[in-house]
Amino acid sequence: MAKAREVPLDPDEPFGLAARRVVAVRAQELFDHAENVLDTTDIERVHDMRVATRRLRAALEVFSAAFPKDALRPVLRDVKRLADALGERRDPDVHLEEFGKLRERLDAPDHPGVDVLLADLRAEQARGNEILATALEDARATDLAGRLAALAGREVPA
Repeated sequence: MAKAREVPLDPDEPFGLAARRVVAVRAQELFDHAENVLDTTDIERVHDMRVATRRLRAALEVFSAAFPKDALRPVLRDVKRLADALGERRDPDVHLEEFGKLRERLDAPDHPGVDVLLADLRAEQARGNEILATALEDARATDLAGRLAALAGREVPA
């Protein structure tokens, strides 16, 4: 799992400034993990991006008072949607990995049964990848990255 970047904060700085800085870093982490996330041969990419959505969502919720609600709500909603799509893809990834390991430990006569399950999981993974591809396209089309950057760059009223 990718380690969260440290966000240097000064306890004397205004809450809004800290909020913008944390959200900017967490948003950057999210989009840094987007490259090749649809590659089903490297399931850690999905995991890292999903964790990044959780960190970003937590930052948005913790610092919600620092942002205008009309700007925060749609961004938070879209981050949640992306996290859900990542989950649709991640769950079968984990199951495929674990049942693949189980298959290796089983005797050959048991392989056909596990193979049927693995085929079903691969189909579920493909469906999850389609859902994720749509969510990524929606994030691009609605400029989620730009909206997060704007949110993080907003002046927060005193």
